[in-house]
Amino acid sequence: MPDEKPVRSCSGTANPGRHWRKRFLETLAATSDIERAASAARVTVARAQQVRRTDTGFARDWQAAIADGYLNLEIEVIRRLREGDLMTANGDKFDFANAIRLLAARRDRAASAQHSQIRDVSAAEVRASIDRKIEDIRRRVARQKAARGEET
Repeated sequence: MPDEKPVRSCSGTANPGRHWRKRFLETLAATSDIERAASAARVTVARAQQVRRTDTGFARDWQAAIADGYLNLEIEVIRRLREGDLMTANGDKFDFANAIRLLAARRDRAASAQHSQIRDVSAAEVRASIDRKIEDIRRRVARQKAARGEET
């Protein structure tokens, strides 16, 4: 990106290499804040997003970090409810209603995604799977008949 300035890594080089990824993911899991994670890792948000689009392993780890962030929020809500801790560190009232709505929406999206993964099988794939199972059964029956000395 032309307006992107190179960010210096801890070692002082303009290219942070692959070492920034761990720091980025740790910060993302802890804060659920992409800008903060990029800043902590000393990369631009655009760089992190570009790597996420091109590196499936990093994309998977990114999603795991986001999931950790939701888990952290859930734990925080539960802790606050148990302890009666209604205020944030800066004196504002903790927004339980929005936190719970966000967690419910996340749960619904996760359930929907899981459901769509189960249903995302083409008819051809189902037929091929059935054909393989039938062929396996035929072979097993033929072996059993051969073992008993029967004709196939």
